[in-house]
Amino acid sequence: MSQSITLKCSSKTIQEMNATYQHSLVKTPPYAVFSAKIPGVSITAYNSGKVLFQGVSAESEASKWGTSTPTTQKKDSSSSSLPKDFANWSVVGSDEVGNGSYLGPVVVCATYAKKEQLPLLKELGVKDSKMLNDSLIRKIAKDLRLVIPFRELIVTPQKYNDIQPNYNVNRMKVALHNQALYLLLNDLLPEKPDGILIDQFTTEKNYRSYLKQEPNQVTENLYFKTKGEQYHLSVAAASIICRATFLEELDKASKELGILVPSGAGTKSDQAAAKILKKGGLPLLEKYAKLHFANTEKAKKIAFR
Repeated sequence: MSQSITLKCSSKTIQEMNATYQHSLVKTPPYAVFSAKIPGVSITAYNSGKVLFQGVSAESEASKWGTSTPTTQKKDSSSSSLPKDFANWSVVGSDEVGNGSYLGPVVVCATYAKKEQLPLLKELGVKDSKMLNDSLIRKIAKDLRLVIPFRELIVTPQKYNDIQPNYNVNRMKVALHNQALYLLLNDLLPEKPDGILIDQFTTEKNYRSYLKQEPNQVTENLYFKTKGEQYHLSVAAASIICRATFLEELDKASKELGILVPSGAGTKSDQAAAKILKKGGLPLLEKYAKLHFANTEKAKKIAFR
């Protein structure tokens, strides 16, 4: 029986969806970011942030993207999942950056914000990184790295290309978040946080399902929240450090290549990739780009037309 599910998603999530469905894209209708068809379901993401899943597999496919709830539901499915006064707890938070960007790495970070440090983090300017420009993000991250415990993982494009065929976007992120959390929790011993908040990118059920395939599983005291940076400063701090590291890696790539390496997956990325192809072909591009994105074919057309 055909189903229709509509999710309200952030621009970050829609970028990640676009990357995931790159090989299944179809003609994009008006007012849409992308449209794709896979067995049993068609997916269309609109400029408004709504993503429509239609087909016999709509519900199961939509459930992979736990960053928002169906628009027919009035209540956030995780609205009651955080205990009262959670924002004032000592919490480990994790977030990631770069998954929706064609060029540059994927960076995952976990930070520990003790309740005694929360006023300091606010004083440093820690808040949702989307409310900060890149200059401020770099400045705040420099301070954060000195005052709170953190662990970050950088998956270079070359490493990403090696593992991507065996890891879909959510499985890869589960593996990275779990590893960053595991390393940080070991650093903190014997101290233990009051809770662990993961910036939610898939349903808790899917997260725990993928987690079973990983070594060193962190399974206890986990909380999941879309836009987690709005619920605890630990996630906001992780997001800022991630973003700063991502920008630093783009700077490094720009210096190595002698061209500006942009973020995102738009026309500027296609043009930069074309220049890289002209310099060193696909062997050079795979060091800087996530090759499974549709941008690779677009770059080839620009470079070799």
